Amino acid sequence: MTKDIPGIEAGVGAGTDLRAGRRFIIGEHDFSAPRLEPALYIVATPIGNLGDITVRALETLAAASMIACEDTRVTGTLTHRFGLKTQLMPYHEHNADKQRPKILATLEKGEAVALVSDAGTPLVSDPGYRLVRDVLEAGHKVVPIPGASAPLAGLVGSGLPSDTVLFAGFLPQKGGPKKTRLTELAAVPATVILFESPRRLGATLATMAEIMGPAREAVVARELTKRFETFERGTLAELSEKFAGDPPKGEIVILVGPPEEAPEANEEDAEELLRQALTEMPVSAAAKQVARQTGLDRNDLYKLALDLKAGGE
Repeated sequence: MTKDIPGIEAGVGAGTDLRAGRRFIIGEHDFSAPRLEPALYIVATPIGNLGDITVRALETLAAASMIACEDTRVTGTLTHRFGLKTQLMPYHEHNADKQRPKILATLEKGEAVALVSDAGTPLVSDPGYRLVRDVLEAGHKVVPIPGASAPLAGLVGSGLPSDTVLFAGFLPQKGGPKKTRLTELAAVPATVILFESPRRLGATLATMAEIMGPAREAVVARELTKRFETFERGTLAELSEKFAGDPPKGEIVILVGPPEEAPEANEEDAEELLRQALTEMPVSAAAKQVARQTGLDRNDLYKLALDLKAGGE
């Protein structure tokens, strides 16, 4: 039963007055949390299903002097669910410079501060890393409280290789920078994990198919841990076609399998590939594409492509 969870002290029942603080509720049972040593606690929270919260996370949030969070309304749903009375303080990219000194001052007084994001593990695609650096430079302790993580949940459910992984966060929104970033990621010998907005998903998958290759194995994970959780698996070309219509609802994680090892290629192979590519694209793009296909130096291929184009003209 919940009241037998080791490491926490059970209260006298659901009717116990929680206003004294350092208490939390699980189901019909309430518990007291042990005192915390002064530190900044990086607390992972559920990414959808509130049942994924850990007991250690609840202990930490209950015992902290304050909870720094992206959106007090979002975190307020969590604290209300588990009967937490800890003060909430907004901390996000727009007010970080103003709020960071307040957090440091609280730590200076020998108190504990918990940092949470709206969902998942803090510091993953949020401004928390700057706070951690300042806290460490000020000589305070930083304690991670692990838990839910959308990139890891997507990875373990994807069926893609998990031995080498690159988390790349959000792609640039504009076309040019996005293509440049995808070109950089295309050759990385790892499963690449990305976040994307539902409204940009179809266009992004089409660009990924163009840059990374239409046959590249990929997965779109949606609404992880929630009721309508789905994993759509296929090639980038197939997924691009599937999501070409109306944008889906919910949070999106894109996972792309590592590139296949390029077969050994000689200059004759490269020349033939360049001739084909030059019928569809300019010299620079052709050189980039053939470099990805063959593993040969792009600058050498660019010079060869210039010669072939000049000879053709």
